[in-house]
Amino acid sequence: MGGMIKGVVSTRQRQQSLVVTLRCLSILQLLVDAVSGIGVNWGTQATHPLPPSTVVKMLRDNGFQKVKLFDADSATLNALANSGIQVMVGIPNDMLYNLANSEQAADTWVAKNVSSHISSGGADIRYVAVGNEPFLSSYNGSFLGTTLPALRNIQSALTKAGLSTRVKVTVPLNADVYESPTNLPSDGDFRSDIHDLMLSIVKFLSDNGAPFTVNIYPFISLYSDPNFPLGFAFFGNKSFPLNDGGTIYDNVFDANHDTLIWALLKNGYGSLPVVIGEIGWPTDGDKNANLNYAQQFNQGFMDSVISNKGTPLRPGYVDAYLFSLIDEDAKSIQPGNFERHWGLFYLDGQPKYAVSLVTARSKGLAPARDVHYLARQWCLMSPSASLDDPQVGPSVSYACANADCTSLGYGTSCENLDARGNISYAFNSYYQQNNQLESACKFPNNLSVVINSDPSAGTCKFRIMIQGQAVISGAGGGKGFSRSSLVVFILVFFPLYFCDFLGLKLKVNGLGFCDF
Repeated sequence: MGGMIKGVVSTRQRQQSLVVTLRCLSILQLLVDAVSGIGVNWGTQATHPLPPSTVVKMLRDNGFQKVKLFDADSATLNALANSGIQVMVGIPNDMLYNLANSEQAADTWVAKNVSSHISSGGADIRYVAVGNEPFLSSYNGSFLGTTLPALRNIQSALTKAGLSTRVKVTVPLNADVYESPTNLPSDGDFRSDIHDLMLSIVKFLSDNGAPFTVNIYPFISLYSDPNFPLGFAFFGNKSFPLNDGGTIYDNVFDANHDTLIWALLKNGYGSLPVVIGEIGWPTDGDKNANLNYAQQFNQGFMDSVISNKGTPLRPGYVDAYLFSLIDEDAKSIQPGNFERHWGLFYLDGQPKYAVSLVTARSKGLAPARDVHYLARQWCLMSPSASLDDPQVGPSVSYACANADCTSLGYGTSCENLDARGNISYAFNSYYQQNNQLESACKFPNNLSVVINSDPSAGTCKFRIMIQGQAVISGAGGGKGFSRSSLVVFILVFFPLYFCDFLGLKLKVNGLGFCDF
């Protein structure tokens, strides 16, 4: 660790001296960053995405000054043109290999996705995010050899295009790239298996005036560890303070953030700017993912941002992008069903709860305007259908596999539904995602029926889909339910997962797949 500070003073004296240095640097950075506004992530993995022009109006109506994208879709960037919103475009991980091994590919990508928009007076692109959390342990090192070369080639392409002073490159990294053996921030350093690579990336970012971008998720800390103290996940906690040599941390975000700052400082980069690429709280799909917790967390974070509180080592403004703007019902459900419910807004652009984003006095979120819905009708389990029908189990499984049932199960918004309610929810989700096609509510043996009265109950909402072009994979091209698809699904995909998911006691053709 060649950049680590050396000396003969005590560890505590050294830490106190470094803290003073960091705080001075943070005050200087605050003078630069004070005009910055809160940003938000705009993901588009939805079966029925809102039109880009509608989303841009939402961003402006809610005072977002920055937006982070996960690709460089031309329709999205065209909608952001002349909006006054600064943009971070993204390069997906599956493009890193090509960009790392071909300068021409990088030049072409920049010309198409950055230069063309800036030169025409279009989107105000400020960052290129090269990859997305490429060093996650779950990727088994797939992108270790390509991320830095891709970063270099994109930087070179920006330089050739004359854009390197305006547009900066960065790599959104998960917080698992650094660690602390004692859980104290002051013992933080980069993960041992990627330590040298991280130092190379940090040096590259520093040399090119670019920030270190990190995604921090207190919810994941709670989700991953059943013994994690609930209060420490939120801001303003007084029950579980963490004392790091006299520095008191009352929430895990501040502690996590400052673990990174210590890692940077120990390796000679204590003044490197840090951007929080993603931070938020989901509202469904897990016992700790609900509207109350999400509102409490996001408002606590925003109160800290608005007040310029910062963290103990970096007091002042926190440059951050909330995660995320809108729910995405086509996202992968790994590592959990909550992955489809991070949005501040539902799929139709309606706000989930009140949160102040601009000032402490501002209340609420502005909804999407001019949203058009399908007819007020729902597909439910027929009152005459029997739970003992052998087609019930595979029908529910097929519907959930090709729609979204992540609001069902223990600890979710629909946990209080009975068996018939669970089945109806699954049928309706499939029906709505297939644009209410008549054939999408024709499950075998007359199991389903279309009704015109809203079956929503309490926190469980049977939603109507918005109008628009459906983007559905594995749903028979919108042709509805077919027996041939059912046979394939039973043979390949049916066993236990969906039975456990719905908690149903059903049998399929006497085989007892759900009999527990």
